Amino acid sequence: MSKGWQIAAAALLVGGLLGWYGATTLEEGAFRYYQTLEEFRAEGTPGERARVHGYVVSGSIARDLEARAVHFRIQAEPPHAGGRPDDTLAVRYASLEVPDLFKDGAEVVVEGELDPSADAGPVFVATNVLAKCPSKFQPDLDPETASRMP
Repeated sequence: MSKGWQIAAAALLVGGLLGWYGATTLEEGAFRYYQTLEEFRAEGTPGERARVHGYVVSGSIARDLEARAVHFRIQAEPPHAGGRPDDTLAVRYASLEVPDLFKDGAEVVVEGELDPSADAGPVFVATNVLAKCPSKFQPDLDPETASRMP
């Protein structure tokens, strides 16, 4: 077999594998990294794994040392931007080791599933908590200063 045929066969094999991979992962929702809190409330199914995005409600973090868990609530909008703390989702994270950036008002994505049978109402049982780095490198410019920027 000539070199040209070997290269063509290898390219065809690679193309076929990439096509197969793309076809099998293009299911609906396969590329969605997380759901917003509103989307989760509308589409979330108890017992089904999900990733939910939200902001930690100020003053809601409680560490249970005996159970080795952290309890907190998340809301849809950031507290500093006027987010309503009345429409929240209770979260129980079965570990005391939380990310360094985890604090009141932090933007988080929680991975886990909803447990509707909890005593105090539905609780999202998280197996992983991801905290986003705050956008502290964007200056808060007043309108006059911003108009003079190039």
